[in-house]
Amino acid sequence: MHRVRWRSHLATLAMVLVALLAAHFWQTRNVPGGPAPDFSALAVSAQDGAVLSLAQWRAAHPSQQVALHFWAEWCPICKLEEHSVSRVSRDWPVLTVAMQSGDVAAVRRVLGQRSLEWATVIDPDGSVAASYGFRAVPAFVAIGSDGRIRATSVGYTSEIGMRLRLWWARW
Repeated sequence: MHRVRWRSHLATLAMVLVALLAAHFWQTRNVPGGPAPDFSALAVSAQDGAVLSLAQWRAAHPSQQVALHFWAEWCPICKLEEHSVSRVSRDWPVLTVAMQSGDVAAVRRVLGQRSLEWATVIDPDGSVAASYGFRAVPAFVAIGSDGRIRATSVGYTSEIGMRLRLWWARW
């Protein structure tokens, strides 16, 4: 009797895992493989008009894995991830990309109101996100020290999920 119940639970767990993996692959189906697409965007920094590229960000963190976190001011799931992104960014280089969230002043205001000390660039029309195959936020990209996309996720990603993706990017 217990053996039958145990097999039933394993079958249910296997179906849930298959469904989660299928959803993940569907959401990331348009993410390019290989080198991470470079971009230049207005940076939210103390210097107005500053531009930051992915190449510059990676050069500032040589021989390290880096992450991109795509988010939006209006996204409730992004807001749930804020603390995870902040904690991960203490240990790993994380560049956040504010998609369709206003100009530099508006994003700077949001970051200040939410006490977020993130390195952030502006993606006013979603073109940077689109170059990564993302149509929704939040999204997370782990880039290896060689500049290649190693892991991605779309939707809520836990802190441990972000850390595991960055750890995986090492290989």
